[in-house]
Amino acid sequence: MPTATISLASPAPRAALRLGFLPCTDAAPLLVAEQRGLFAQHGLQVQLRREIGWATLREKVIYGELDAAHAPAALLWSTRAGLDCAPCDVVTGLVTSVGGHALTLARALWDIGVRDTASLVPYVRNRRRPRPLTLGVSSLFSTSHLVLLGWLEHAGLHLAREVRIIVVPPTQMVRQLAAGTIDGFCAGEPWNRLAIREGAGWSPVLASPPSTLLADKVLMTTARFAKTRARDHCALIAALIEACLWCDEPQNREPLAELLAEARYLNVPSKDLTPGLLGRSAAGQPDAPTAPDAIHFARDEANVPSAAKAQALQAALVAAGVIPAAAADTDTPRRLFREDLYREALSSLPTAAQTR
Repeated sequence: MPTATISLASPAPRAALRLGFLPCTDAAPLLVAEQRGLFAQHGLQVQLRREIGWATLREKVIYGELDAAHAPAALLWSTRAGLDCAPCDVVTGLVTSVGGHALTLARALWDIGVRDTASLVPYVRNRRRPRPLTLGVSSLFSTSHLVLLGWLEHAGLHLAREVRIIVVPPTQMVRQLAAGTIDGFCAGEPWNRLAIREGAGWSPVLASPPSTLLADKVLMTTARFAKTRARDHCALIAALIEACLWCDEPQNREPLAELLAEARYLNVPSKDLTPGLLGRSAAGQPDAPTAPDAIHFARDEANVPSAAKAQALQAALVAAGVIPAAAADTDTPRRLFREDLYREALSSLPTAAQTR
């Protein structure tokens, strides 16, 4: 009878995950997970890939050039529905941040007397202009777009007739503002602070304190990846949960700014990152507002991709006309926000992390 042989060969190495991000402050959990070795601690090899815009990042996820990415939560709805892209079944098992937005207007507006909403409206309506007030967002399918629309509604300005909103890659925001191509933008950091530092803009208002029901950035991947590489996906979420917790510790905000400043990440001086992390991003004018609680990475169960969060974001997107009602049926929130994937990853972490 032949004797069974036992293979002593090592198991085949797991393929490295290709993880995309944009060089924004709210990409912090991904960058912290790499720099602090959290991916490796969870048995992962990860290649971080810096992209130039959300549309590019989305396409690479759809066509498999990226396995997952840091992305605006609203991009899940547009990608699933095929709005401005090929339709693709995408999911998230983790919300990575909420909040952190600010509105920045051109310094030229300040120089002619605009100080706030009250003085902006008559300028838009009474002054001869070659074009409507033109404001930039990094994606139409983003929380920053919703924040901007809410601000315009509060100001009483009419979209299309008085204001034009265009998409500008985040890395081009400051350049376009300085060139006069846009009159302002709504975005996260570090773009507001950089516009102020370079004398191109000023911030009249910060967004209201973040609501954990209005998810901002998420870990986006395809449903196919989440199923076929479930083990790696679970480990990826677990590593990022730990990174989010680290990012939200108050004593870590200044070290976080130093980490993000590295050339391979944001390549921005840490002095321009610290104010946004501490809620002091609105500057450039006297009595600048502050928001010490401007961005959350983990607090108040921010990371949970719950049905309630998905439903709240979907309702806001439909109400604002960002996505059609046909792309937002009652089943869509459950399909896009997968709390089960989050809970599975959370259960693999030490008890201390689970209860924070």
